Amino acid sequence: MESKAQQTALQSRGGAFAALQHRNFQLYFGGQLISNAGTWMQVIAQGWLVYQISHSELALGVVGFASAIPTLLVSPWGGVIVDRVPKRTVLVLTQASAMLLAFILAALTFTNVVQEWHIILLAAGIGVVNSFDGPARQAFVVEMVGREDLPNAIAVNSMMINIARVIGPALGGFLLALLGASWCFTINGFSYLAVIAGLLAMDLKPHEAPAHSASPFKELSGGLKYVAQQPELKGLLLLSLIFSVFGISYSTILPAFVERVLNQGAVIYGWINAMIGVGAVWGAFMIANHYGERWRGSWLLASSIGFPIILTLFAFTHYVPLSLLFSVGLGMGFMVQFTMINTLLQTRVEDRLRGRVMGLYTLTFFGFSPFGNLIVGLISESIGLSVSVALFAALSLLLSLIVFRKIPQIQRLP
Repeated sequence: MESKAQQTALQSRGGAFAALQHRNFQLYFGGQLISNAGTWMQVIAQGWLVYQISHSELALGVVGFASAIPTLLVSPWGGVIVDRVPKRTVLVLTQASAMLLAFILAALTFTNVVQEWHIILLAAGIGVVNSFDGPARQAFVVEMVGREDLPNAIAVNSMMINIARVIGPALGGFLLALLGASWCFTINGFSYLAVIAGLLAMDLKPHEAPAHSASPFKELSGGLKYVAQQPELKGLLLLSLIFSVFGISYSTILPAFVERVLNQGAVIYGWINAMIGVGAVWGAFMIANHYGERWRGSWLLASSIGFPIILTLFAFTHYVPLSLLFSVGLGMGFMVQFTMINTLLQTRVEDRLRGRVMGLYTLTFFGFSPFGNLIVGLISESIGLSVSVALFAALSLLLSLIVFRKIPQIQRLP
């Protein structure tokens, strides 16, 4: 817990943006801002392209399933590797791999030969990349800013991701309507160069390889035992799992929702995603600006209740301006929940186990999401888009409240 003297020191170092006092984090922030904007352009274009090819909500769910299922199988092992090797090296390799996959998709689309199975296969490739990239990015933050500024860096990093979520979808929706999906994929490919350049320009301490006497399997099991013995960490990972499977799966069928419920096209699809990003940036700024106060657990509880309620209202709204307003609320709820879980995990884990714990976090947040993506796509074709989104919102709320009831100390975490 931070003292008043520590909070004053934080304010003198930069207040809500204290982490940006570190040059390495500045480089990381700038590169990731450009790259994440490009990524969101691709997300928008890819979802729209899949739906235009298939006109099937299930196809959208299958693509979401393919992009995330590798994480279920690989990310725990990705965490083991991250604890063994320089994290910057892992990140350079993952960014270069993602760039190559984006250019392949662009080439297939430019030549008009792209099919559903191409997109599914490339989505699975991105899932493999993210299985290593996710734990590495999460564990790398502390190396750039130190433990003192770690909570602020997580909040500022979340803000950056969602500034990109404002820029990327808005620009992506415009370019999708004007130039087509192929140019969105191409621009995303080039955007990875900004991250790679920033990583290579950093001045980091020499990597000290830990002495590993245990096998990778024993190291993985050691990380699992570490989490199992700490109810708070276990509860946070359960909340991450619930939020991933039932909370944010609505985004998979959003292209169909915009076209069939709102009766709109690519531009409004981009703007809804952009408004979600606006809300997320707002939420991240509030978190960063209140760094040092004892409110993280209570905010996590509030967002676990508020997000599903707003999602239910969004599901049954047919009026576009109101949909945009609720989209801002969805972004805020998502950001508070995502950032609080991440921060509470990272401030309670030992450095020697950070990669493995964040690998488990990547597993819960990304690895199980394909099941939610697939199921929501399937039931949407049976019971309708609005009802399926509302049903998932209700399950998210109910299961989250069960976790808070079983592990009540989570809501009291500072």
